[in-house]
Amino acid sequence: MKNIYKKYDIYHKKILYLKIFLYKKMLEKNKCFGCEFQSSATKFLKTEELEKLEKCSVGISFKKNDIIFKENIFSSNVIYLKKGIIKLHKKTSSKEKIIKIVKSPNYLGIPATFNEKFHYYSATALSDTIVCFIQKEKFKDFIYSNADFAYKIIKCLCENEIILLEQCFNKSKKNVRGRIAETLLFFYNKIFHKKKFIIPLTRDEFGKYIDTSRESVSRVLTEFNNDKIINLTAKNVEILNEKLLEIISENG
Repeated sequence: MKNIYKKYDIYHKKILYLKIFLYKKMLEKNKCFGCEFQSSATKFLKTEELEKLEKCSVGISFKKNDIIFKENIFSSNVIYLKKGIIKLHKKTSSKEKIIKIVKSPNYLGIPATFNEKFHYYSATALSDTIVCFIQKEKFKDFIYSNADFAYKIIKCLCENEIILLEQCFNKSKKNVRGRIAETLLFFYNKIFHKKKFIIPLTRDEFGKYIDTSRESVSRVLTEFNNDKIINLTAKNVEILNEKLLEIISENG
C-alpha cells in the first residue's frame, strides 16, 4: 500500500514540475522588446518600463471557442489582445447578448481596472488567439507616469466607445437586412480588410450580435446570395456588389 502511495506522490510531483516548467517557458516567450504585435501605446514606453512590463505580464494562447475571461469574475489584469478575434458577450435573464466583435491589437478589461473590480462581460476567442495578461497595478503605474502612453490608451478607449455607440444606434433604427448588410461591411472594412472572408460567427451568434433570430440571418444571407450581392458557401463569403450592400446598410 505504501508503494502505491509513493508512486502516486511521485506521479503528481512530476506533473507539478512539468506545469512549473511550462509556465516558466511561457513567461520566457513573452518578450516585449521588438514584439511584432506591440501596441501603439507600448511604443511610448521607455526601456526600463518595457523591462517592467515583461516582468509583470504573461502571454497565453487560446484556441477558438476558449473562454478568455468570464463576467462577474474579479479582474486582476488588463488584457492585451495580441493576435486574433474575440467576442465580448453578456448573459441577460433570458439569453446571451453579443456586445462587440474585437480584433487585435486591442486592450480589454481597462474599465474593470479603473472603475469596477469585476469584469462586466465575458470574452471568448473566435479564432486562435494570443493574449497578454498584465498586472493591473503595474499597468496603472504606466498610466500615471507616462503621459504619451496614457494618451494612447485614452484614445483607444474613445475609439472603441464611438464604434460601440454607432453600432448600438444603427441596430436600433435598421431592419434585419440593413443590420446584416452593415455587419458584412464591418467584417470587410474593420476585421478582415478583404472581400473574401470566413464569417467568424455561427448563424446563432450572428443573430445574437444583431438582435434577431438564427432563421432570419440564414434567410437574408440566402437572399443576398441569390441576388448576387454576395457569394455564400457555408460560412465563406465574398462580397460581389459592395455598393448595393452599402445602400441596403444605409437604407435598411
